[in-house]
Amino acid sequence: MIMPLPQTNADMLPFVAALVTMLFGLVALFAPRLTLRALRLQAVDRHPEAVGESRATIAGFWLGVGLVSAAFFDQPFVQMALGAGWLFTGFGRLVSILSDRGATVYNWLFLALNLLLALMALAPVFGLVSS
Repeated sequence: MIMPLPQTNADMLPFVAALVTMLFGLVALFAPRLTLRALRLQAVDRHPEAVGESRATIAGFWLGVGLVSAAFFDQPFVQMALGAGWLFTGFGRLVSILSDRGATVYNWLFLALNLLLALMALAPVFGLVSS
């Protein structure tokens, strides 16, 4: 199976979004406490499984989706899956901002990052960037 590298902007955007997703996954896998701290979560000594949750649920999902998206960056349905994941992550963050008194600089910055990654994955699908 030949694995082509992206050649155009339309190919590069979802590919980079997939690589960033994989990078987040690798950090969550190998530095779970750092990931939890960055996400403003805390593992307590009584519940070491919280660190396992970072390695499993967070890292596993980001790595799996990122890897498949990087391998098949030029497939519209794969781009939509990656973009929808980041878009709904941003939506959840927006709901938190509006409902949980979460209008912090951290939440606004990460909302912008979530929406940027979603846009990078979805722009080629919706024709917002041309080859």
